[in-house]
Amino acid sequence: MLKSLSRVVSTAARFSTSISTGSSVLGRTSLCIPNSTIARPFTRSIWMMRSNGLSSTYRPALLNSNRGIPSVSCGCGGLHTEGDKAFADFLSDEIKEEKKIQKHQSLPKMSGGWEIELNGAEAKLTRMISGEKVTVTFNINNSIPPNFEEETEQGQKSADNEPEIVSTPNFVVEVTKQAASNALVFDCHYPEDEAGHGEGEEESDIFAIREVSFQPIGEGEWKETSYTLNTDSLDWALYDHLMDFLADRGVDNTFADELMELSTALEHKEYITFLENLSGFVKCQ
Repeated sequence: MLKSLSRVVSTAARFSTSISTGSSVLGRTSLCIPNSTIARPFTRSIWMMRSNGLSSTYRPALLNSNRGIPSVSCGCGGLHTEGDKAFADFLSDEIKEEKKIQKHQSLPKMSGGWEIELNGAEAKLTRMISGEKVTVTFNINNSIPPNFEEETEQGQKSADNEPEIVSTPNFVVEVTKQAASNALVFDCHYPEDEAGHGEGEEESDIFAIREVSFQPIGEGEWKETSYTLNTDSLDWALYDHLMDFLADRGVDNTFADELMELSTALEHKEYITFLENLSGFVKCQ
């Protein structure tokens, strides 16, 4: 009888302790119980909204520690940062400085009756002479040669000794005759090691012929199937006759000088336009 009573009291004591323990950690106990209805509906609703239940490994953006860069948007829908503002201020100053040193407000003219046609960075010069049509095409992109001049003894360059930026583009001369089905095409360039002309007893050429080929009239690109004469190993007598052929049609040192001036002015004009477009893009205007 006493043993039965003792077991009843012991059982009641353990039951009472279990209830009090569960009450003191109600939150933790509820989260651990598989059938709990306290936290599961809220957690599941977020997961469903973010991933539609497609992946059990999906990490909701609410728990992601990554933060976006603070920005301010305007009516254009573009991003505006402090870096953009500093960039725009720099471009504004740069445009003013470039306009100060701009030599030509309008493009210089070519002597010899050349007509000019512009298409962005590409220019085409055309003239008619005794039934022949001579066309010269060049592009100002990548026409500024790199400056490899050595620095002064002090390791700095003075503003007066700063080299002038000159555009020396490659150019293609195309000569067509009325009765011919093909055009004689010359690929010309300004040699980088050419010191200039008029320095010695005899005037030297400031441009050179690189390749010569016959190409179908009206073709926009050089056909690789047409034979091309490279002048690197060409007989000098033949090369001189080719240069004289161009000179008789107005492509000589005077023309090459004027072409450099025109190309330099066009390149600087397009550079300023690019800076203005870049400034407007950064400002979202």
